[in-house]
Amino acid sequence: MGPNAKGAVLSLVAFGIFATHDVIVKYLGATYSPFQIVFFTVLFGFPLVSFMLVRDAAHDNLRPHHPWWTALRTLSMLVGGAGVFYAFSVLPLAQTYAMLFSMPLMVTLLSIPILGERVGLHRGGAIAVGLIGVLIVLRPGTADLSWGHLAALLGALCSSLASVIVRRIGREERNVVLLLYPMLGNFLIMGALLPFNYVPMSLLDLGATATMAGLAFVAMLCMISAYKTGEAVVVAPMQYSQIIWASAYGFLFFGEKPDVQTLAGAGVIITSGIYIVWRESRANISENTPVLRSRSRLMAGANFEIGPVFNGLLNRRKTDKK
Repeated sequence: MGPNAKGAVLSLVAFGIFATHDVIVKYLGATYSPFQIVFFTVLFGFPLVSFMLVRDAAHDNLRPHHPWWTALRTLSMLVGGAGVFYAFSVLPLAQTYAMLFSMPLMVTLLSIPILGERVGLHRGGAIAVGLIGVLIVLRPGTADLSWGHLAALLGALCSSLASVIVRRIGREERNVVLLLYPMLGNFLIMGALLPFNYVPMSLLDLGATATMAGLAFVAMLCMISAYKTGEAVVVAPMQYSQIIWASAYGFLFFGEKPDVQTLAGAGVIITSGIYIVWRESRANISENTPVLRSRSRLMAGANFEIGPVFNGLLNRRKTDKK
């Protein structure tokens, strides 16, 4: 098995684990608020992240070099994370994923003002096609739009913004800063909101929350290995395999059956996203390659953020090729 094939397999395993994580989110969301789920997931995640951060031997403090960008990124992850958790709680899994798959479109759009990216006819056309796919999923005028749909789109937008900001400041900020500040923000803000919506948790549900943290950590390690092994243009599109997991899990555990419009819209969005990834991978098309260098995990609250890690991997790989 070649490096790209190994990278693809590792990423498929990672996204399968992430999808299992999201099933637990949906299960817990039937009883608890997204603020409470995020808080306890962060709480259980701190020890695991600490093991990663002890290897950061840089002689520097934890003050960000770009405080305003760091603050905006932390805020976007707070809002987006709660939105994604809420969407998973109230919408069918496949429908939620279909809307979250619009991230590459949003990353490309946001990279224009933030990174100075130039988007030509091809990627611009792919964005337009992808937005049509979003409309197919939402079916405005023929289906009732809910707060869950808005939350999913808000989650995709905020996650895209966080990813583009990493691309802008990632070379100058330490990974520990990029990883720690969003977790601290989630812990403090969600903790402050907790008294207003707290529901006592059973040992089973606490165990499920701890399992979520463990699954996210293992999946993150698989993703890092995938990007070390294979090319980003091969690994990144594997995220779309989550629609298969979502359809299977939704049917098995929640009695959900994806309708034709959701699957058709998802297909259009996925096609446009893959085309954007392919265009960015070509020489002299994109200097910033914002989608390829964004973490390809849909952001969900307190999940460990792998973007800062493999953004560095891609930078080193690009340097080695010169």
